[in-house]
Amino acid sequence: MKSLSPLQKARYQYTPKLPGMLRNGIADICVKEGLPTQSVQDQEKIKALFPNTYGEKEITFEKGKNTSLAKKQVVGVILSGGQAPGGHNVICGLYDALKATDKNNVLLGFKNGPSGLLDDDYIEFTDEYINEYRNTGGFDIIGSGRTKLETKEQFKVAAEVAKKHGITAIVIIGGDDSNTNAAVLAEYFAANHTGVQVIGCPKTIDGDLKNEDIECSFGFDTATKTYSEVIGNIERDANSAKKYWHFVKVMGRSASHVTLECALETQPNICLISEEVAAKKMSLSQIADYIADSVEARSQKGMNFGVAIIPEGVVEFVPEFSVLIAEINELLAGAKADLFNALATWKEKYEFIKKGLTAASFAVFEILPEAIQQQLFLERDPHGNVQVSLIESEKLFSALVKAKLAERKKAGTYKGKFNALHHFFGYEGRCAFPSNFDADYCYSLGYNAFMLIQYGFNGYLSKVSNLSKPAEEWVAGGMPITKMMNMERRHGEDKPVIKKALVELDGAPFKYFEAHRAQWAVETAYTYPGAIQYFGPSEVCDRTTVTLALEKGMLK
Repeated sequence: MKSLSPLQKARYQYTPKLPGMLRNGIADICVKEGLPTQSVQDQEKIKALFPNTYGEKEITFEKGKNTSLAKKQVVGVILSGGQAPGGHNVICGLYDALKATDKNNVLLGFKNGPSGLLDDDYIEFTDEYINEYRNTGGFDIIGSGRTKLETKEQFKVAAEVAKKHGITAIVIIGGDDSNTNAAVLAEYFAANHTGVQVIGCPKTIDGDLKNEDIECSFGFDTATKTYSEVIGNIERDANSAKKYWHFVKVMGRSASHVTLECALETQPNICLISEEVAAKKMSLSQIADYIADSVEARSQKGMNFGVAIIPEGVVEFVPEFSVLIAEINELLAGAKADLFNALATWKEKYEFIKKGLTAASFAVFEILPEAIQQQLFLERDPHGNVQVSLIESEKLFSALVKAKLAERKKAGTYKGKFNALHHFFGYEGRCAFPSNFDADYCYSLGYNAFMLIQYGFNGYLSKVSNLSKPAEEWVAGGMPITKMMNMERRHGEDKPVIKKALVELDGAPFKYFEAHRAQWAVETAYTYPGAIQYFGPSEVCDRTTVTLALEKGMLK
């Protein structure tokens, strides 16, 4: 007998809220067509690559007579990439809509990501199996994986597996890369007249799968609330002990959406935004001075404590650091890596590095703590490149700040004490019980995905919008994935990819943060969000992220 926690039992009983137009029953949903679409950039190139799926219309569902053709549906579903809270509910929503239409419809879950489709490794879902995963976190219902579907050979295998099982559609639940793969697979299926549709669902806790159509990727709400709870706890501890500066790194490598939302939720003393660092071309020394200014100002008020939030990938946005990384990758290319690895001591390696880097890059390298220096050279990927995601940037910045404060103490401007503690919040937030918002949103995405399948759409992303309003007012529909695409240079080739959304420095969330951070830097203005609430008043349990509320003008 599987042991269950009291909350797990209670969450099984939760009934997710659907958008109003999906609550009338499958028979009463019709399609309202919008205008034809074009890609966000590089229109001619994207159109040439997707001749069968480009330029399709955006659609919304509304109350009306269902005009879709009745046929048995055998649908395959894949979880792709990193976990995000709510993934289970996407599958549950898809399953419930499919079975509500016809009890004989079938849902197959391909195991461990896209490789499950290629290996024909699957499970057929039943009520009993699905019910164990309703409103729970994680991707353990079928597992996930990072195999990319991108070659003709893979597409051919996928088509053969689909034909073998009589599959009519495949739903890919993933982020920007996974949905790019979905668009390419959809184009292949259309070009080869397989009759198989492909539908995507927008997932990523990073929040960078976002645009004028996708207001929020699923999992972002839960993950940021999970991190913000713990950051709030740390702030309360800092204010209680009054002797530590906490440097907190949070997940989200290419964009700082997670970091910004956590700052808006908790009002820390310092929060770095990678996109601003890049725009201002800030050096490591400038960033360290910026943090040290807050430490010094607070110490003058007798407050030798504080909290700083650091985005996971911030060092990649520091121009001088990016140049250093490029030079290191070049320095250790090919046979030179063998020469470096043959050196016995770090001292010998250090001299090798000094000779191999330009003076400007070595000056940057020289100010890094030795542990970070060694990380850059000793922990490389199979291609010999620096693994930037492994750099402990929270420790890097606290060490640089410590050095700055030592200089200031020597100059007599700083007289306080500085003791740093370090944290990294990443995996803790990816599989949390989904918030009511993510439970509702994900269930709606899955339910809506089946409506797109039933009406014959291919290469579309399941889209639910108006998310800052109560679920009753949400709008369900779909958009061609090609609308979100542009061309980018990847591994020396131009590739069609979904355009990542970075934090907009002229957007309402950043502007709000910018207007308040000087006050937060000096004062103790911490806010404590507390744990995610599942039961109670709607304004506590169903509230959206601060980011979305600001973007939609609900907060000033």
